[in-house]
Amino acid sequence: MALGVKPIKDTFVGEVEPIDLRKVDDATVTELSKAWNEYQVLVFHGLKMEEADLVAFSKRFGDLEIHVRTEYLSREYPEILYVSNMKDDTGRAIGILSQGEVGWHYDQIYLPRPALGSFLLAHTLPKDKGETSFADMSRAYEMLPQATKNIIDGRNAVQSYAAFNKTYSVPTDKKQTKQTPDVEHPIVRTHPITGRKALYICPGMTTQIVGLPADESQSVLDELFEWTVRPEFVYTHKWQAGDGVMWDNACTMHRREPFDESQSRLMKRTTILPPSDLAVPF
Repeated sequence: MALGVKPIKDTFVGEVEPIDLRKVDDATVTELSKAWNEYQVLVFHGLKMEEADLVAFSKRFGDLEIHVRTEYLSREYPEILYVSNMKDDTGRAIGILSQGEVGWHYDQIYLPRPALGSFLLAHTLPKDKGETSFADMSRAYEMLPQATKNIIDGRNAVQSYAAFNKTYSVPTDKKQTKQTPDVEHPIVRTHPITGRKALYICPGMTTQIVGLPADESQSVLDELFEWTVRPEFVYTHKWQAGDGVMWDNACTMHRREPFDESQSRLMKRTTILPPSDLAVPF
């Protein structure tokens, strides 16, 4: 199956020509992997995928994580996390981030074995807005002033899922909290597959630079948070029915843009883990 991918303007995003992801062969998966490593974000249009198809396709790229927020998982396919503001007949939120998340974050940066990638499939869309923005953290690192690089290179930062939920979501229960203690990861991450370096921090979950006084740590983080979302590093995807977006979660962070919360939005996401044979995921 021939694969065509073209850049979206001058960005780190590749738009894949029409393709049926339910029927891709091994050779096409290999080509998609190469394109994914090149572009960091791949955009697909016109997809017709049931939940089984989404899981089966995502598994072609690695093991899938079962998200800690089990109350927001598909009952039939727990590999799928619902990201939604919708509620069921009892008034219970069916999806995570139902409170209106707008914060920049990396998926699963708070875990010891962080996610390699994510695939988000549009299911129900509001009439307008509700876009998803992505930041190119590889280029953001490359363009940093050398003085800032000298401060952060070789240092770790604390990543806190509790801080994220306090600000953007709803608190975890005791079991979930126990599963997600704060962790430390390098501020500059070396991609486990491409070897590229990228900033690995985000306003949603990064709370402290290890080894720096609290005020200096916050000052450096604020500088980095502002720097990484400069327009030249950001692509904003305007969703259409049948769209799917697959992003590299080792070198891009993202956020959902605001929309009219009276309108329904349901996205279905899988999370791809790094290969288990990697000795160190950084």
